[in-house]
Amino acid sequence: MSELSRSLAVSASGMNAQAARLRVTSENIANADTPGYHRKVLPFVEVVDTQSGNTLVEPGAIGLDPTDPELIFDPMHPLAGEDGYYQGSNVQLILEIADAREAQRTYEANLKMMDQARQMNASVLELLRR
Repeated sequence: MSELSRSLAVSASGMNAQAARLRVTSENIANADTPGYHRKVLPFVEVVDTQSGNTLVEPGAIGLDPTDPELIFDPMHPLAGEDGYYQGSNVQLILEIADAREAQRTYEANLKMMDQARQMNASVLELLRR
């Protein structure tokens, strides 16, 4: 496998992992006000490609944040118990927005790496033509 293919594979795996992270973060943001919703977390797993020997990153199994959900006092809410409280979600919007921005920037960095590898390959081909 050529060095270009290896660098493209590494960048592509990073982009795939960050895209999955962005999907999970978006789902958390969308459900921030859903009663009883537990924030989803997406770990990354390091994988060694047997063909190329590259160390790649892949999204792991989605898990739930074990943090207790917020208790909200609203005796008129249909889900409220006898004490007037119901469970909100454990999603913190600031944290989710920060995660989304980080995932977006890391995705863009991997995209830039792919573009740089492509440009370097084009430069080598141009030199070989001369």
